[in-house]
Amino acid sequence: MKKHAIITGGGTGVGAEIARHLAELGVNVTVAGRRQEPLDLVASASSRIRAVTADVTDEGSIAQMFEKASEANGPVNIVIANAGAAESAPFSKIDKNDFQRMLDINLTGTFLTFQKGLEALKGQEYGRMIAIASTAGLRGYSYVSHYAAAKHGVIGIVRSLALELASKPFTVNAVCPGFTETPMLQRSIENIMQKTGMNEEQARVALYKDNPQQRFIQPDEVAATVAWLIGDGARSVTGQAISVSGGETQ
Repeated sequence: MKKHAIITGGGTGVGAEIARHLAELGVNVTVAGRRQEPLDLVASASSRIRAVTADVTDEGSIAQMFEKASEANGPVNIVIANAGAAESAPFSKIDKNDFQRMLDINLTGTFLTFQKGLEALKGQEYGRMIAIASTAGLRGYSYVSHYAAAKHGVIGIVRSLALELASKPFTVNAVCPGFTETPMLQRSIENIMQKTGMNEEQARVALYKDNPQQRFIQPDEVAATVAWLIGDGARSVTGQAISVSGGETQ
């Protein structure tokens, strides 16, 4: 069976690592994102990877993303909603626009990707839907209540949709990494340094202090979890929020 995965937010960080990892396993991959240049860079790593621009907050753009992906690589049967963004601020300083922006990118983006993805899966005998969520969807963190709210919502979608699709050959799961070594994490570290006067090492420790292994998660660990979920051995794993966090959440 030919596998074709579409990955939103596939130009950098975890999304790019998932794309490269799946391509090495023989999966055809379409990476999607708003900026063409990083997508093209990821696509240059393998003849199995194609790139298409898309905005996960725009329903029409998502529909076009699936159309272009199917034309280039055949029917999509693995949908990975990875696109996301994080911002931090005290709860009292978060205005409605800040809150809505986190919902639009992280929650609505996953909803639209899964909804159009489900249309692509109709009639197929195999399907995997995976949201890259966060430990913030499993617990609270200070200063990111809007981001945590969005990621809790993502897990709610996953658990509910998994039940709707349980009688079909499709699974729906979330992968929930702890703080992961990506460009987005580096921006958080720089923000902490700027606001607190900490040096880089102090800022890093402040972020991974809740990880019992006392380290950041690496993108390849997230990619390996996704690779397991798309395999036949995970066909009974659905509706799960799998924590990849060094024991931070259980």
